[in-house]
Amino acid sequence: MKFILKILVTLLVVFSFSSCAIQNLDYYENEKPSFNLQEFFNGNTTGWGIVQDRSGVVTRRFVVEIIGKFNGNIGTLDEQFQWSDGKTEQRIWKLKKLSSKQWIGTADDVVGEAVGTISGNALKWEYILKLPLENGSINVKFDDWMYLVDERVLMNKAKFSKFGFVLGEVTLSFIKPGSL
Repeated sequence: MKFILKILVTLLVVFSFSSCAIQNLDYYENEKPSFNLQEFFNGNTTGWGIVQDRSGVVTRRFVVEIIGKFNGNIGTLDEQFQWSDGKTEQRIWKLKKLSSKQWIGTADDVVGEAVGTISGNALKWEYILKLPLENGSINVKFDDWMYLVDERVLMNKAKFSKFGFVLGEVTLSFIKPGSL
């Protein structure tokens, strides 16, 4: 009985500390410049990124070329990935602006809808992505944070997890062409 009680107390402590680590979008409310998804991604954008496993080892590198087109509150982002292993990939996001702070998005490999919320210079996306594997696929949860550094540079950090366990991270820098 004492052993079970110790385990329960330990789990309670771990969960209480982990809940303190949850990032709050409201923290960025007054940060400038304010992020406008339509303005930043309209036209051509280039991104450079890495994928790390849960131990921090870089497992893949990539460059992504994005063509964004918006008409009112509807937009598309056509992403063309070039991976360090020579593979290519395309993802086409279909976006809809619900309010000045709320977006939803869909793509062929996104399960259901991605929900995006903007506060100040930050945008948080939450979605389930269907990742291909050699023998099928796996659905993983993405917590995707974007931070506008200035009008030309956007930093992106995403954690992906399954059953609450972090499997890895994606770090990405976007730069508007002709802006440096």
